[in-house]
Amino acid sequence: MPFLSTHRTGTVLRERSRPPTPAEVAEIPWMSALSTRERERALDSLVVTEALAGDHIIRFGRSASYWFGLVDGLLKMNNDESQGFAITFTGLAPGGWFGEGTVLKREPYRYNVQALRKSRVAGVPVETFHWLLDQSIGFNRFVMQQLNERLGQFIAAREIDRLSNPDLRVARNLAALFHPLLSPNVGGVLRITQQELAYLVGLSRQRVNEALTTLAAKGWIRVEYGGLRVLDLNALRWGEL
Repeated sequence: MPFLSTHRTGTVLRERSRPPTPAEVAEIPWMSALSTRERERALDSLVVTEALAGDHIIRFGRSASYWFGLVDGLLKMNNDESQGFAITFTGLAPGGWFGEGTVLKREPYRYNVQALRKSRVAGVPVETFHWLLDQSIGFNRFVMQQLNERLGQFIAAREIDRLSNPDLRVARNLAALFHPLLSPNVGGVLRITQQELAYLVGLSRQRVNEALTTLAAKGWIRVEYGGLRVLDLNALRWGEL
């Protein structure tokens, strides 16, 4: 499904960057694992920037310069369409940090990450990321857990691609957005529109609306003003319709 794409560069995003506020720092899940010295080093280089709908936070083929986290908003991770059919790998919800595999290997990105709406994104420079890996056991544990959970998420995504039931496709994609470790700041309610969900799932907005009605009737979710509330996360992950 097509999505409005702009050609804003990383330079524009860097020009918008600023230090994080105390409230934004409090939302970063790995900060509590750091010692005072490690935390000071991280805060010295941590920046927050604002991405507009359509902006690329990560672009295929570019060298990794930051490890990113989503403070607020909604992002999608997808392949480069010039390489074949457009594929959305996953959505990225508030509290989620992403791209650590590429940063660890210091490789060019093999995917795009794009803002579906106006979003605030935090970034830690690659050198600070590797310094924290060298210094902090707690940070290492967080990154290892991220890699493990992300691997499981991508295996699940391959299974979702094979589902012929569109209601289950929507359910499984919602479960990924509500992942308690990969999207820890979502809580019970995710602010998302049916059109945004359609971009992530690869269905029409009308078909997504039908799926949400079905899932609500099953008692798995509740559609609320401006978003969705999960009532049964395990059912979204494993349930059958």
